Amino acid sequence: MSFLFQAYPLARQALFALDAEAAHETTLHALQKAYDCSLTRGMMHSRVSDPATLMGLPLLNRVGLAAGLDKNGAHIDAMGNLGFGFIEVGTVTPRGQPGNPKPRMFRIPQAQALINRLGFNNLGLETFLANVARSTWRSKGGIVGLNIGKNADTPIEQAASDYLLGLAGVYPHADYITVNISSPNTKNLRALQGEHELDQLLSQLQQRRLELTEQHGRRVPLAVKIAPDLNEEQIDIIAQVLPRHGIDGVIATNTTLERSAVQGMNHADEAGGLSGAPLHARSLEVIARLRQRVGAELAIIGVGGIVTGQHAAEKIAAGADAVQVYTGLIYRGPALVGECVKAMAAARG
Repeated sequence: MSFLFQAYPLARQALFALDAEAAHETTLHALQKAYDCSLTRGMMHSRVSDPATLMGLPLLNRVGLAAGLDKNGAHIDAMGNLGFGFIEVGTVTPRGQPGNPKPRMFRIPQAQALINRLGFNNLGLETFLANVARSTWRSKGGIVGLNIGKNADTPIEQAASDYLLGLAGVYPHADYITVNISSPNTKNLRALQGEHELDQLLSQLQQRRLELTEQHGRRVPLAVKIAPDLNEEQIDIIAQVLPRHGIDGVIATNTTLERSAVQGMNHADEAGGLSGAPLHARSLEVIARLRQRVGAELAIIGVGGIVTGQHAAEKIAAGADAVQVYTGLIYRGPALVGECVKAMAAARG
């Protein structure tokens, strides 16, 4: 393990003294600086190999970076250098937008959790694509997923137009594309998970993908990211709708509005989505239910509450094909990536 990975617990003390969003930006800036310097780039490099296939794509290992950490796709190479098998960036919206008012990100350390209400803050599709095009990680065997959403001021009835713009824009640059319909921080967005709404949206996206496949000479897999706050009937409906439209994968799950696991703790009542350790158990339930309903037909990426390698192995045991981490990185640092790869490999024997 590199010295920089071992030093993270010390760095975390300083970072946790900052506002959560300021710490987030400081960390990304520091990682980028370390990557840009050839000496420190080698010190932070990590690669644990456990080859796998996901949605037809060859992975270096089964641990990915969840969307949301690098919203503008500006740090793909630096994040890839930490040992991830795949990187997902975004969520990007057609037009840049500031997101919700600050403060909008809050740590709950005693629960290894985070609440955010960022609201798809990003610089827009044009800047996002320029950043992705500059990155070199794909040329080194890395897999990059691009996550698309709708602008906050686009009426929900016209949401498809934003997703279609996003799809066409990211298509030439993506190894796979994620349709984010499950953030709790964009008004009415989760309504798109309803059967009729989802059916209509995916029908239009699939039609556009067929056109883009012909235009670009390659078929890019599509995944849908869903919320943990769905009941069993809603999960079953989604499991029926996704295969109907040729969707290749499902990412389970986004952040939760549930607060019982952090009740009474500082910041627990802040509005937004809760991520981190309290989400793990619910994410497992959603993954298991999905796998029961879809069989082997869809790839499932398990995300939510992975703070240890054991958590990652439990996601695979529940039915996931691969996992993604985000909040766990904040609490554990980049050593978590290799720990998860090794735990999943050991669990498979």
